[in-house]
Amino acid sequence: MRVIGIDPGLRRMGWGIVDVEGSKISHVANGTCVSVGDDLAYRLSSLFDQLQAVFREFAPETAAVEKTFVNKDGAGTLKLGQARGIAMLVPALAGLVVAEYAPNSVKKTVVGVGHADKKQVEHMVRMQMPGIKINGPDASDALAIAMCHAHHARFAGRLEEAIKRADL
Repeated sequence: MRVIGIDPGLRRMGWGIVDVEGSKISHVANGTCVSVGDDLAYRLSSLFDQLQAVFREFAPETAAVEKTFVNKDGAGTLKLGQARGIAMLVPALAGLVVAEYAPNSVKKTVVGVGHADKKQVEHMVRMQMPGIKINGPDASDALAIAMCHAHHARFAGRLEEAIKRADL
């Protein structure tokens, strides 16, 4: 199973792709889509185009996006929500169901602590995928989101199998 994790952002949208085979998670690629210019519509279009190129190149089979948290700056939250819409639209257009995870859930799954900082997240991503080159903190967060989804998807698959066996 090929998983893409997406860390939405209006200026920098991180993405990370992992392959899952049984209990093994291996790094495929990671990067950052960077928007340019001052016009919001143009920036969103730029993110859309870059993320679509990632999907064309790597053909993920499932996707996960980090949920947006609401902060004191309503305008900033709204802009982040629009970027998050792009992060959900591109996988949906590829026919994928998009899972959503709260930041604390991602950190708890990858680090073991729900309030870990970015350096701790990156450290654990590197520990689980030694030798990888990470394209910045947004890509590191995106890899953590992909790893979180891979972990949850594996568990969900085992649960479904156990239920089917119990029904026999």
